[in-house]
Amino acid sequence: MLKGLIYKFLSLQELFLRKRLAKTLGVKNTSKKKEHFYKGCTVSLSTLAEKEKQRLEEEINLILNKYNYEPEKILKYIESQNTKVIFLDNASKLLAPITENEGFIYPAKGAKALYLALAAEKTFKLQTDAMFILSKGKINKYFFIYQFYNWFAYKNNIAGLDTESQELLKKYLYSDSPVETLQLSDIYKLKDAIHQDKAAIEFVIKLCRNFEGTSQALNKIKQEGSAIL
Repeated sequence: MLKGLIYKFLSLQELFLRKRLAKTLGVKNTSKKKEHFYKGCTVSLSTLAEKEKQRLEEEINLILNKYNYEPEKILKYIESQNTKVIFLDNASKLLAPITENEGFIYPAKGAKALYLALAAEKTFKLQTDAMFILSKGKINKYFFIYQFYNWFAYKNNIAGLDTESQELLKKYLYSDSPVETLQLSDIYKLKDAIHQDKAAIEFVIKLCRNFEGTSQALNKIKQEGSAIL
């Protein structure tokens, strides 16, 4: 029952955003109807996207299995891929002024980057690379896998997991910001960001069922938080 409610919430949230944006600009995303010539066959773009998602998740599963789903070991792997990992006292409180959650932090520029650099890296700069910022102490496995999914997808250049798309997601989905001036290209970026956030949550839910009962697993995800829940 709880699982059904979560999925219903996710679908309604995306539907609300689609209607809100379409009403403003009077446009529809017809990308699902488009076709593409791929390896000698004509396939839809949605089919290509699904194949890409399957490949990505197979690779993620291999890494998670290799490190036995242990966040501390996976963080060592993340560092080996040139992504900085920073542990702070009460990271959530430090990140709140820039509307960030602890975990995977996208590259930033300007004032936001300066804040991150001073607070987390103890340096002065106006541009920061992707990084993980976490509170000291035990890391919740399910929350971390959600963050790892987004990091790995970002490293593989998956649409919707770039700084601009994620900023749009926070600005227009989780606030009352007006959308009258939103460009068509930004609508598609926003759509991709929502799609990838849902994909990360669904991936974690599938993994949770291997370790916990569905209701217990979903409660753990909700307690730790995500971009959607």
